[in-house]
Amino acid sequence: MEADTKPKKYGPRLCCICNQRRAALKRPKTLEQICKECFYEVFEEEIHQVIMENQLFKPGERIAIGASGGKDSTVLAYVLSELNRRHNYGLDLFLLSVDEGITGYRDDSLETVKRNELQYGLPLKIVSYKDLYGWTMDEIVKMIGLKNNCTFCGVFRRQALDRGAALLKVDKVATGHNADDIAETVLLNILRGDIARLSRCTSITTGEDGPIPRCKPFKYTYEKEIVMYAYFKKLDYFSTECIYSPNAYRGFAREFIKDLERIRPRAILDIIKSGENFRISTSTKMPEQGTCERCGYISSQKWCKACVLLEGLNRGLPKLGIGRSRGLNSDVKKDIKQGGGTESIESKQCGSLDF
Repeated sequence: MEADTKPKKYGPRLCCICNQRRAALKRPKTLEQICKECFYEVFEEEIHQVIMENQLFKPGERIAIGASGGKDSTVLAYVLSELNRRHNYGLDLFLLSVDEGITGYRDDSLETVKRNELQYGLPLKIVSYKDLYGWTMDEIVKMIGLKNNCTFCGVFRRQALDRGAALLKVDKVATGHNADDIAETVLLNILRGDIARLSRCTSITTGEDGPIPRCKPFKYTYEKEIVMYAYFKKLDYFSTECIYSPNAYRGFAREFIKDLERIRPRAILDIIKSGENFRISTSTKMPEQGTCERCGYISSQKWCKACVLLEGLNRGLPKLGIGRSRGLNSDVKKDIKQGGGTESIESKQCGSLDF
């Protein structure tokens, strides 16, 4: 009788997909226990299906991959290179990096990107804030402190990517924004009441009416799975967070999303789905897109946000473009005229590329 009551010993759990190899991980997205080989296969196949179903690329296109050296962009560069060869997409791929000028952070991560250039055989182009705007983020933070520095960096980086893409003469920019990022953005835009961005933040391709469209092949890919893929594949990436972003508003939304994911992993995809299904009331006044009178970049105001921020920096008024003040562009123009009658000869325009 005693022998019958002893607990039975079970062997190692097998992969629920192939039923042959030992399970090595539990997928964060589905909670399936699978082996590494099957994980690689389903991870890459899901991204391939997203690319095909949304027609993200066309044969012969030149595609710039936004490369920071972090896990998302490194995995994107690796996977896109693999899928391009495997499925014969016929794409010319490039790495495009932005040097914000953050000592001890960006200079180190760019070394990783330079190694990726050699590892994946992809040409690399680096554009810098210093060359485009005359300022580094170290210099900006020294002037404004840590409270609003992410506003400057975000605005400048978006435009810097477009300017770098124009130099490369690419047809599209692919970024490593993942499902977690998009869910966070939906939540942030709701909290801010930003209707214009809420209506487009879940789009897998954006900027189609601008100079160079951007696409997000990782739109439905969980951040945890990207980390697992990079870890098991032993990819070379930089894992340190930006030294100037610990108090960023987005960080609080990120923590909330992570809490939801722990309770219910499907929550990330559900938030994205909710964002996709939002309908903007026809009575809501949306900003009309035009071009910046100063640099020619896309803008809904007379001056683009980058030019307004840059004007404030160059005039020693760094908070000039912070917030959502009404008539800000008019105030800038009025202040300039009062200050000397010309549009700040000392001010460095944000780049010299034509859009």
